[in-house]
Amino acid sequence: MDSEAVFITMDNCGGIAARLFAAQEARAVVLLHPATAVTQGYYEHFARWLAGLGLHVLTYDYRGTGASRGSSLRDCAVTMADWMNEDVGAVTRWAAQRFPALPLLAVGHSVGGHAIALSEDSGHLRAAVLVASHAGTSRLIRGAAERLRVRFVMRALTPVLCALFGYMPGRRIVLGEDLPASVMRQWSRWTSLPRYFFDDPTMYAERRMRRQRLPLLVLGFDDDPWANPDAIGMLVAPLANARVERRQIAPKDAGVPAIGHMGFFRKRCAAVLWPQVGDWLLSHASAPHAAAGLGTRT
Repeated sequence: MDSEAVFITMDNCGGIAARLFAAQEARAVVLLHPATAVTQGYYEHFARWLAGLGLHVLTYDYRGTGASRGSSLRDCAVTMADWMNEDVGAVTRWAAQRFPALPLLAVGHSVGGHAIALSEDSGHLRAAVLVASHAGTSRLIRGAAERLRVRFVMRALTPVLCALFGYMPGRRIVLGEDLPASVMRQWSRWTSLPRYFFDDPTMYAERRMRRQRLPLLVLGFDDDPWANPDAIGMLVAPLANARVERRQIAPKDAGVPAIGHMGFFRKRCAAVLWPQVGDWLLSHASAPHAAAGLGTRT
């Protein structure tokens, strides 16, 4: 299956490195928005599987991560809000311009789902899937040990390591990818707020999410301590005008020993879970675009 390297130039931190997995006789385009500290290579198997269904798929790395890291992470001032407000929008507009005759769909993993819910450019989308996307306030994490671990990383390690290295050395502490200090500090602050970024007055999150009208499939997994039903519920509650379908899945029902926060995109979930999402995306690829997108500005 063919793939094509894509680069989207941005004003800050260089640009966005992406890869397009092309389908023969494509029926739609799927944008795959990654989780925090997860590079696009993690999603390649799923992207290739979707391409086999007749869907072009675009994977990418947020600025300051993976192939979009740039020459100096210390000099990258991009924030997590910038990923949602700018990177996701740039990728969406690029796809809309490259494939004007094809419907646009999206799959967002964790923060990638946040971005879909917040972005004005979701008006280009026919429908989207949110995988393990949740309000990331630490108080809702299930399990005392995991809650303490996350609080230690966010509130103790983050300020020390970002000051020492000039960025968050995620690879050294097995957190995932290295991250710009500005991303990590904003993420850390949000996790300490009772309602995550809904308590950040600069985000206008509830107002922006109320404007969404598109169909959304929201997936949660019983063994995910972060994106548990309460945390997912907090995230999707403002999406009152979107057509939200929630599915809560137990690993045993998927025929796998574990799914957690990251497992959906692993090949062991391909037999049972991937077809559920693939079928849903294909069913919405032919839906009228007027039924999706954004409502009136408020």
